[in-house]
Amino acid sequence: MSRRRSLRVAAVVASAALLGITGCARFDSAQSQPFTTKPQMAPGPTSTPPPPAPLPAQPFPKACPAQGVMQGCLESTSGLIMLPDSQSALVAERVTGAVKQVATRAEPFVKMTIPVDGSGDGGLMDIVQSPTYQQDRLTYAYISTPTDNRVVRIADGDVPKPILTGIPKGATGNTGSLVFTSPTTLMVQTGDAGDPALAADPGSMAGKLLRIEQPTTVNQAPTTTALSGLGSGGGMCIDPSDESLYVTDRTPTADRLQRITKDSKVSTVWSWPDRPGVAGCAALDGTVLVNLVNTKQTVAVRMAPDTGAVTGEPEVVRKDQHGHAWALQVAPDGNIWGATVNKTSGDAEKLDDVVFPLFPQGGGFPRANDEKT
Repeated sequence: MSRRRSLRVAAVVASAALLGITGCARFDSAQSQPFTTKPQMAPGPTSTPPPPAPLPAQPFPKACPAQGVMQGCLESTSGLIMLPDSQSALVAERVTGAVKQVATRAEPFVKMTIPVDGSGDGGLMDIVQSPTYQQDRLTYAYISTPTDNRVVRIADGDVPKPILTGIPKGATGNTGSLVFTSPTTLMVQTGDAGDPALAADPGSMAGKLLRIEQPTTVNQAPTTTALSGLGSGGGMCIDPSDESLYVTDRTPTADRLQRITKDSKVSTVWSWPDRPGVAGCAALDGTVLVNLVNTKQTVAVRMAPDTGAVTGEPEVVRKDQHGHAWALQVAPDGNIWGATVNKTSGDAEKLDDVVFPLFPQGGGFPRANDEKT
């Protein structure tokens, strides 16, 4: 690491240290149960008519520019995709189903609008681009319809095509997330539909981490279950240094951060009995950042490189700035961006919904404790 980068990192971590650390957090040996048998899953409803085509790209007024963010006047967000220039992104709006392209130096526009049922905590819950997007132009979304939750595939300018349907839907517990672990493997985190019994039922797709191979297959793509017993979904992220997959979820007794190693070992990294509302995460070199919606924080959970054990309590790296944040993504230049959910978290009158940089002055991802000096 160069002396200049070391100084930047030190400044970031020092400022984070002034904010203190989260309370009411503890280690916990409890974890979801992995299983490898393929559950017997019934196909989704066949009576639901096909959704209309997404609306074409269109400009929308940049009526609320806000200093230091990509765009103001967004509706409450969900999924976030950072684009190659690190200064623009695709951001999903959960209730409206709109996917907007926003940037620091360009007018925003609506890339597409996906028909969704935004009631309760459902709607457009996450978006992710194919790892081979430059060739296939495919975007995947996790959505709610009036009858179920499902995964759909959208080619640019085309109608959404169902990939996996029939995921149970409830008044709550619908939130989930998507991540590609390889060019041909899509992981789907599903919520428990407000019923922990469904999460424990191997015949239900609720409260599971599902693995879809070859997700270009339309209509009930073959799935296996990588993890069961999940609560309402938070988010997923991959640490590229060792390919570990991290999953956040909210159970009736605690919020959790779980880790699945490349060889499928599952452990609970941290749990929060005070349930601060875990959401999106971002991981790099053994440090995992997690958004806590209810407390308006982003925290860093650090692990020892050899053992994978947590080295201390989560360290706050963002407090109150821009309010309640859900999504969290690493940009190609190393900075981290978040997207807020203020309009569905009780602060709509006081706080705008924006896409914002976690470290406005640069500095990139906060490194492990042994790299602070």
